[in-house]
Parts: sequence; C-alpha cells; structure tokens
Amino acid sequence: MNGKLWNWLKLGAGAAIVVALMWKLGANGFVAGLRVIDTPDVVAALGIGLMTTVLCAWRWCLVARRLGLRLPLGKAVADYYRALFLNAVLPAGVLGDVQRAVQHGRQEGNVGAGVRAVVLERMAGQAVIIVAGVVVLLTGPARSVGLLIVAGVAVLALVYLAARRFIGMGSRWRRTIDDVRNGLLARDAWPGVALLSAAALAGHITLFLIAMKAAGATQSAEQLLPIVVVALLAMGLPVNVGGWGPREGVTALMFAAAGLGAAQGLTAAVAYGLLGLVASLPGALMLVRRRERVAA
Repeated sequence: MNGKLWNWLKLGAGAAIVVALMWKLGANGFVAGLRVIDTPDVVAALGIGLMTTVLCAWRWCLVARRLGLRLPLGKAVADYYRALFLNAVLPAGVLGDVQRAVQHGRQEGNVGAGVRAVVLERMAGQAVIIVAGVVVLLTGPARSVGLLIVAGVAVLALVYLAARRFIGMGSRWRRTIDDVRNGLLARDAWPGVALLSAAALAGHITLFLIAMKAAGATQSAEQLLPIVVVALLAMGLPVNVGGWGPREGVTALMFAAAGLGAAQGLTAAVAYGLLGLVASLPGALMLVRRRERVAA
C-alpha cells in the first residue's frame, strides 16, 4: 500500500473514533475534560512531565551509545521535549520522533543508526507497558474482559512496530537484529533500559490517575490501574490524530465495562490528553530556542 495513503487511512481511523465517541456520548465529555483540570493538576503535569522526559531521554542515550552514537543527556532531554511537543500538536502523533531521529542521525553522520536508536528506544517503552499490563490484569480484579482487550492491543501494537521497522528494509534486516541484540538485549544494556522504562511508566500512570480523579473517579488506584494500562497500550496504536482516538475509546469502554460510566471515562481520557499536552509545553520553548540558534 502507498505510504501516503496508509498515513491518511491511519489519521482517518483515529478521526472516526473521535467522531463516533462524540456521536455516542456527545461533546460534553470532551468539554468536561478541559473544565475538570485545575492549577494543581497543571503543576503536577509539568513536574511529572519533567521526570518522565528525563528518564526517557536517558533511555535514548543508553540505546544510542550502544549503537555507537554520541548523545549527551542534556541534548537528549531538549530533543525529547521538542519531539513530545511536536507529537502532541501534529496529526500523525510520531512526527516529533521522526524529527529527532533524523536530526540526531545527521549530526552523527549516520541517519540509519539514528532512526534505529529511536525505534528501539520507543519499542523498549512499549514492551514494558505490555509486560506491566499483562501482570496487572492477571493479578487484578478485571481479569476476563480486560485481559482480552489488553492482549489484542498488545498484539496489534507489536505487529505494527515490527512491520514499520522491517517492511522495506531488504538486506538490512540482519543489521537491525544486531541492533536489537546490542542496543537492548546486551547484559550491560537491558537492565538500565528496563529500569528507566519502568520508572517512566510509573510517571505516566500517576498522571493518568490524576486525570481520573479530576474527572470524578472515586475508586482506588488499584481498581483504576487496569484501565490505565489498557489505555496507555491503546496510545501505542498508529490509528490516532495527535494521540487522540484509541485512548479515549478504550478508556470509555473500560469505564463502561467496570460500571463507572463511559462518559466519565471519556472525560478522564480527555483530561489526561490535555495534561500530557501541558507536560510537553517546555518542548515549545526548546523549539523556539533551536530556531533562534539556527537563524543566528
């Protein structure tokens, strides 16, 4: 399938999910997601965003260095912030990652390695979310329906990530396998990558729980945790518009299945999306500073 057509289909699918939610639940859920956020939530989002961005940037450094690329932590944090902001405001939801991958690769004289480093870094994060999701849903109260949903989302996410990396690579597949082995699975690489990914995941979960509480959820964190991990997994699917679509749909479905009300689930997911945008706002400043340096 033509690449541009595939991209338009992905955007169309994400938009269709949003439209379907608005048709079924009304626009109030989206509006309420903005109304329920207060100043402490914004401050928490900025603080948690700083923590998770530093952790993810550090993970990127570890992977990039394993592939022979130089990447100081300070530069990685600035580039990661810019990528998060671009991911949040541009339709495809991944263009920021593409930009940081290509830019870093060009600076190091190896665009291919730069792209593979970012792909492996993001794959590590998704793998930890999938493992955490399976563990939580196997040991938590929502075993049946929740486990089926998370299994389906995990398989789709893994297939997509693998296909995006391997399709069209031709004879370079062996190099990619070597990169996975050296960049992620080496004895001196995977413990650090896994630990950083787990810590970053804890930050994302905390922010989602804050959004749920802001939306009026009174259940305990243990009860809400299965919904959170399924929603975070859904965010990894390619059918979204700037990250919007699957997250809201899955959260609404899980809230409804748990007897909490689909409308409240939609409000919680929208609140999380907005708090995530707030968390990425320092990336806008990084983007402006970079353009000023280039112009000078």
